[in-house]
Amino acid sequence: MSPGRSAPGEIDRFLGAAKQLAPLATGQAGRLVFALDATMSRQPTWDLACSLQARMFEVAATSGGLAVQLVYFRGLGECRASGWVGEPRRLNGLMGAIACQGGQTQIARVLKHIRDEAKSVPIRAFVLVGDAMEEDVDALAALAGELGLRGIRGFLFQEGHDPAASAAFATMARLTGGAHARFDVNAPDSLLDLLRGAAAYAAGGREAMLKLAGGSPAVRGLLGAMDGGRR
Repeated sequence: MSPGRSAPGEIDRFLGAAKQLAPLATGQAGRLVFALDATMSRQPTWDLACSLQARMFEVAATSGGLAVQLVYFRGLGECRASGWVGEPRRLNGLMGAIACQGGQTQIARVLKHIRDEAKSVPIRAFVLVGDAMEEDVDALAALAGELGLRGIRGFLFQEGHDPAASAAFATMARLTGGAHARFDVNAPDSLLDLLRGAAAYAAGGREAMLKLAGGSPAVRGLLGAMDGGRR
């Protein structure tokens, strides 16, 4: 097996678990696509996201609940999505079974998946966590614009200061009416607050974010970015 490819058994286990989880998220819970770059450089952030994801559900519980779909990309053209998950323990189980592998970014595939998924279920927002950009920004902008027209807000959370990633993430955030923010993997609360803000929006919209903003500069920053993108 070449280094960039997944073991067939691992893929089968992921898809089997995803299929079983699909019926869990029903009712009026807000829907959030949680997309993660799982290329090799992302392992520390993947582990951090695993440890924090339950807090997204906690903050959303007071605003109608949350259903999350995990999407990840890695390796040689691998990009996969789970079913809709309504329990943090089950999402953590899926994430814990996935290891990061070398490869290039596949953000266009993520955005296309969100667009297609939104044709069958209502999606309020998506989160993309990454640190790199290796794609045609104009193509990504066109896809982000489509999502923005559908009312799907993008929260683009960037580790590090790569200028190409910063420019592309900011463009996608602006075109969806969402927000771009940086975080430090060595300061877990920085990503936690950002995820809580996105989850609040997915569950209860702007009003839910406003309730968090008083005690969170990060959430206030997201709101400011969203307001600035509308000008």
